[in-house]
Amino acid sequence: MSRGCFITIEGGEGAGKSTLISGLERELSARGLEIVTTREPGGTVLAEQIRNLVLNPPDASDWSPIAEALLMNAARADHVEKKIAPALEGGRWVICDRFADSTRVYQGIGGVGDEVLRLMQVEVTQLASPDITLVMDGPVEKLINRRDARGTSDVFERRPLDFHRKVRDRFLAIATAEPDRCAVLDAMQAPEEVLRAAMNVIDQRVPS
Repeated sequence: MSRGCFITIEGGEGAGKSTLISGLERELSARGLEIVTTREPGGTVLAEQIRNLVLNPPDASDWSPIAEALLMNAARADHVEKKIAPALEGGRWVICDRFADSTRVYQGIGGVGDEVLRLMQVEVTQLASPDITLVMDGPVEKLINRRDARGTSDVFERRPLDFHRKVRDRFLAIATAEPDRCAVLDAMQAPEEVLRAAMNVIDQRVPS
Protein backbone atom coordinates (compact mmCIF):
# COMPACT_ATOMS: atom_id res chain seq x y z
CA MET A 1 0.00 0.00 0.00
CA SER A 2 1.37 3.42 -0.99
CA ARG A 3 1.76 6.19 1.55
CA GLY A 4 -1.09 8.64 1.87
CA CYS A 5 -0.86 12.39 1.28
CA PHE A 6 -0.46 14.88 4.13
CA ILE A 7 -2.14 18.28 3.58
CA THR A 8 -1.92 21.08 6.13
CA ILE A 9 -4.10 24.20 6.17
CA GLU A 10 -2.55 27.36 7.60
CA GLY A 11 -3.43 31.02 7.97
CA GLY A 12 -4.52 33.68 10.39
CA GLU A 13 -7.66 33.87 12.50
CA GLY A 14 -10.95 33.94 10.59
CA ALA A 15 -9.41 32.78 7.32
CA GLY A 16 -11.93 29.98 6.73
CA LYS A 17 -9.71 26.98 7.37
CA SER A 18 -12.50 24.83 8.82
CA THR A 19 -14.81 25.53 5.86
CA LEU A 20 -12.08 24.59 3.40
CA ILE A 21 -11.27 21.39 5.28
CA SER A 22 -14.92 20.31 5.17
CA GLY A 23 -15.00 20.91 1.42
CA LEU A 24 -11.76 19.05 0.81
CA GLU A 25 -12.96 16.09 2.84
CA ARG A 26 -16.14 15.95 0.77
CA GLU A 27 -14.41 16.28 -2.61
CA LEU A 28 -11.58 13.85 -1.91
CA SER A 29 -13.88 11.27 -0.31
CA ALA A 30 -16.00 11.39 -3.46
CA ARG A 31 -12.91 10.25 -5.36
CA GLY A 32 -12.73 7.12 -3.22
CA LEU A 33 -9.95 8.32 -0.93
CA GLU A 34 -10.03 7.61 2.79
CA ILE A 35 -9.66 10.95 4.58
CA VAL A 36 -8.59 11.68 8.15
CA THR A 37 -9.25 15.24 9.32
CA THR A 38 -7.57 16.54 12.44
CA ARG A 39 -6.28 19.71 14.07
CA GLU A 40 -3.43 21.26 16.02
CA PRO A 41 -2.87 21.65 18.78
CA GLY A 42 -4.93 18.53 19.39
CA GLY A 43 -5.90 15.43 17.49
CA THR A 44 -5.29 12.90 20.27
CA VAL A 45 -6.52 12.64 23.85
CA LEU A 46 -3.27 13.94 25.32
CA ALA A 47 -2.80 16.62 22.67
CA GLU A 48 -6.32 17.93 23.26
CA GLN A 49 -5.51 18.35 26.94
CA ILE A 50 -2.44 20.39 25.99
CA ARG A 51 -4.58 22.42 23.57
CA ASN A 52 -6.83 23.51 26.39
CA LEU A 53 -3.83 24.46 28.55
CA VAL A 54 -2.28 26.56 25.77
CA LEU A 55 -5.38 28.29 24.40
CA ASN A 56 -7.13 28.80 27.72
CA PRO A 57 -4.50 28.98 30.47
CA PRO A 58 -5.99 28.84 33.98
CA ASP A 59 -6.29 31.88 36.25
CA ALA A 60 -5.63 34.25 33.33
CA SER A 61 -1.98 33.20 33.37
CA ASP A 62 0.31 33.66 30.37
CA TRP A 63 2.74 31.08 29.00
CA SER A 64 6.09 32.39 27.84
CA PRO A 65 6.71 31.98 24.10
CA ILE A 66 9.28 29.20 24.67
CA ALA A 67 6.86 27.39 27.00
CA GLU A 68 4.16 27.67 24.31
CA ALA A 69 6.55 26.26 21.72
CA LEU A 70 7.46 23.32 23.95
CA LEU A 71 3.81 22.59 24.70
CA MET A 72 2.85 22.79 21.02
CA ASN A 73 5.61 20.39 20.09
CA ALA A 74 4.74 18.01 22.94
CA ALA A 75 1.18 17.88 21.58
CA ARG A 76 2.50 17.48 18.03
CA ALA A 77 4.80 14.61 18.95
CA ASP A 78 1.87 12.63 20.36
CA HIS A 79 -0.35 13.61 17.42
CA VAL A 80 2.19 12.53 14.80
CA GLU A 81 3.09 9.28 16.54
CA LYS A 82 -0.43 8.12 17.35
CA LYS A 83 -2.60 9.52 14.57
CA ILE A 84 -0.93 11.19 11.58
CA ALA A 85 1.93 8.78 10.83
CA PRO A 86 -0.19 5.60 11.20
CA ALA A 87 -2.87 7.06 8.92
CA LEU A 88 -0.34 7.96 6.23
CA GLU A 89 1.36 4.58 6.45
CA GLY A 90 -2.06 2.98 6.01
CA GLY A 91 -2.56 4.83 2.73
CA ARG A 92 -5.05 7.38 4.09
CA TRP A 93 -4.93 11.08 3.33
CA VAL A 94 -4.58 13.40 6.32
CA ILE A 95 -5.88 16.98 6.34
CA CYS A 96 -4.74 18.96 9.37
CA ASP A 97 -5.99 22.35 10.57
CA ARG A 98 -2.62 23.95 11.44
CA PHE A 99 0.69 22.18 11.92
CA ALA A 100 4.34 23.11 12.49
CA ASP A 101 4.19 26.31 10.42
CA SER A 102 1.80 27.80 12.97
CA THR A 103 4.38 27.25 15.71
CA ARG A 104 7.06 28.88 13.58
CA VAL A 105 4.76 31.85 13.08
CA TYR A 106 3.04 32.40 16.42
CA GLN A 107 5.87 31.49 18.77
CA GLY A 108 8.42 33.03 16.43
CA ILE A 109 6.63 36.37 16.74
CA GLY A 110 6.78 35.85 20.49
CA GLY A 111 10.56 35.82 20.31
CA VAL A 112 11.62 32.17 20.07
CA GLY A 113 14.52 31.92 17.62
CA ASP A 114 13.84 30.39 14.22
CA GLU A 115 16.69 27.91 14.61
CA VAL A 116 15.30 26.69 17.94
CA LEU A 117 11.87 26.21 16.37
CA ARG A 118 13.36 24.52 13.32
CA LEU A 119 15.28 22.00 15.43
CA MET A 120 12.13 21.17 17.39
CA GLN A 121 10.20 20.76 14.15
CA VAL A 122 12.78 18.46 12.56
CA GLU A 123 12.74 16.15 15.56
CA VAL A 124 8.98 16.07 16.06
CA THR A 125 7.85 15.85 12.43
CA GLN A 126 10.37 13.35 11.08
CA LEU A 127 7.62 10.70 10.72
CA ALA A 128 5.22 13.06 8.97
CA SER A 129 6.10 16.21 7.04
CA PRO A 130 3.40 17.92 4.94
CA ASP A 131 3.27 17.17 1.22
CA ILE A 132 1.12 20.26 0.56
CA THR A 133 0.46 23.31 2.72
CA LEU A 134 -2.40 25.59 1.74
CA VAL A 135 -2.02 29.07 3.24
CA MET A 136 -5.29 30.97 3.57
CA ASP A 137 -4.59 34.69 3.16
CA GLY A 138 -6.59 37.89 3.30
CA PRO A 139 -6.63 41.43 4.71
CA VAL A 140 -6.20 41.16 8.47
CA GLU A 141 -8.95 43.63 9.37
CA LYS A 142 -11.55 41.75 7.31
CA LEU A 143 -10.51 38.37 8.67
CA ILE A 144 -10.67 39.69 12.23
CA ASN A 145 -14.24 40.88 11.56
CA ARG A 146 -15.10 37.36 10.45
CA ARG A 147 -13.56 35.98 13.61
CA ASP A 148 -15.50 38.40 15.81
CA ALA A 149 -18.76 37.44 14.10
CA ARG A 150 -18.01 33.81 14.92
CA GLY A 151 -18.05 34.69 18.61
CA THR A 152 -15.15 32.55 19.85
CA SER A 153 -11.98 33.76 21.50
CA ASP A 154 -8.76 32.28 22.86
CA VAL A 155 -5.41 33.57 24.03
CA PHE A 156 -4.13 34.08 20.45
CA GLU A 157 -7.33 35.55 19.01
CA ARG A 158 -7.36 38.21 21.75
CA ARG A 159 -3.95 39.57 20.76
CA PRO A 160 -3.76 43.05 19.16
CA LEU A 161 -4.18 43.79 15.47
CA ASP A 162 -0.45 44.39 14.96
CA PHE A 163 0.25 40.83 16.14
CA HIS A 164 -2.13 39.46 13.52
CA ARG A 165 -0.49 41.56 10.81
CA LYS A 166 2.82 39.95 11.74
CA VAL A 167 1.14 36.54 11.58
CA ARG A 168 0.04 37.24 8.02
CA ASP A 169 3.50 38.46 6.99
CA ARG A 170 5.20 35.39 8.46
CA PHE A 171 2.88 32.92 6.78
CA LEU A 172 3.44 34.64 3.44
CA ALA A 173 7.20 34.58 4.01
CA ILE A 174 7.10 30.81 4.62
CA ALA A 175 5.02 30.32 1.47
CA THR A 176 7.46 32.38 -0.57
CA ALA A 177 10.47 30.51 0.81
CA GLU A 178 8.94 27.04 0.21
CA PRO A 179 6.90 27.24 -3.02
CA ASP A 180 7.20 23.51 -3.75
CA ARG A 181 5.23 22.74 -0.60
CA CYS A 182 3.11 25.86 -0.06
CA ALA A 183 0.38 27.52 -2.07
CA VAL A 184 -1.40 30.74 -1.07
CA LEU A 185 -5.20 30.89 -1.46
CA ASP A 186 -7.32 34.04 -1.45
CA ALA A 187 -9.43 33.65 1.70
CA MET A 188 -11.74 36.50 0.62
CA GLN A 189 -13.18 34.50 -2.26
CA ALA A 190 -16.45 32.64 -1.89
CA PRO A 191 -15.97 29.25 -0.18
CA GLU A 192 -16.66 27.32 -3.39
CA GLU A 193 -13.99 29.36 -5.20
CA VAL A 194 -11.46 28.73 -2.45
CA LEU A 195 -12.25 25.01 -2.59
CA ARG A 196 -11.86 24.97 -6.38
CA ALA A 197 -8.47 26.68 -6.10
CA ALA A 198 -7.35 24.22 -3.43
CA MET A 199 -8.39 21.22 -5.51
CA ASN A 200 -6.50 22.64 -8.49
CA VAL A 201 -3.33 22.80 -6.35
CA ILE A 202 -3.83 19.21 -5.20
CA ASP A 203 -4.47 17.94 -8.73
CA GLN A 204 -1.33 19.67 -10.00
CA ARG A 205 0.95 18.40 -7.25
CA VAL A 206 -0.27 14.88 -6.48
CA PRO A 207 0.12 12.26 -9.24
CA SER A 208 -3.24 10.72 -10.15
